[in-house]
Amino acid sequence: MTVVAFDFDGTLSDSEMTVLLGERNGTADDMASITERAMNDEIEYAESLRQRCALLEDLPDEEAQAAFDQVELRPGAADVIAALREAGVYVAILTGGFERGVARALEKEGVEVDAIVANRLPVADGKLTGTVEGPLIEGTKDDALEVLTAVVGADRGDTIAVGDGANDLPMLQVAGLAVGFDPKPAVAPACDTIVETMAELQDVLEGEDVLD
Repeated sequence: MTVVAFDFDGTLSDSEMTVLLGERNGTADDMASITERAMNDEIEYAESLRQRCALLEDLPDEEAQAAFDQVELRPGAADVIAALREAGVYVAILTGGFERGVARALEKEGVEVDAIVANRLPVADGKLTGTVEGPLIEGTKDDALEVLTAVVGADRGDTIAVGDGANDLPMLQVAGLAVGFDPKPAVAPACDTIVETMAELQDVLEGEDVLD
C-alpha cells in the first residue's frame, strides 16, 4: 500500500491557523513573524509553536472555534484527497497545526483522510490556556510517518511526503518521494520534485502511477 503524508498549513491549506487565531486577539502580525522564522529554519519549531500559543492565552474558546471555522483547503486539494482514497492510497495529514482546524476544513469539503496527526490547544474555564499539547511539538514528522507505515504494513519506499516548511524536512528526507509544495528556500534542496498547485501535484501522482 502507498502512503501519502501531507503537511496542512501552507500545503493542503493556504490558511495559517495560528494567524487566524491571532486575528481574534490582535496578535496576528506577531504570529506571522514567528511562523515565517520557523518555516525558514531560523528558530526551532517547538519553541516557535510554544511562543505562538502563549500569545493566545485567555482567548475565549468560542473565538478559537470561529477561527477554526475559517480554515479552508486550497483549491483542488479535496479532489486530490478523494482521488487518492478512491485509488486505495492511505492518506494522512501530519501537522503541527491543530486538530479542530483540520477537521473543520475537511468537513466543509466533504472529504475524509485515514489519519490526522496534529496538536491541540487546551481549554480551561472556556478560554485557551496559552499552552499546546500533541505529538508534533517535540515529536517529528519522520517518526509519525514511520508509525503510520508500520500500522498499515507499507514499505518506507512506498511513501510520498508533501510539504513546504522546515518542520516538514524530517518526513521529506525519509519518504520514498519528497514533493515540495511551493517550498521555502531551506526546504527545496530536500525535495525530489516541486509543485505549485494541486493540479501539478495530481500530475506528479499520475506520473508515479499512484493515480490513474
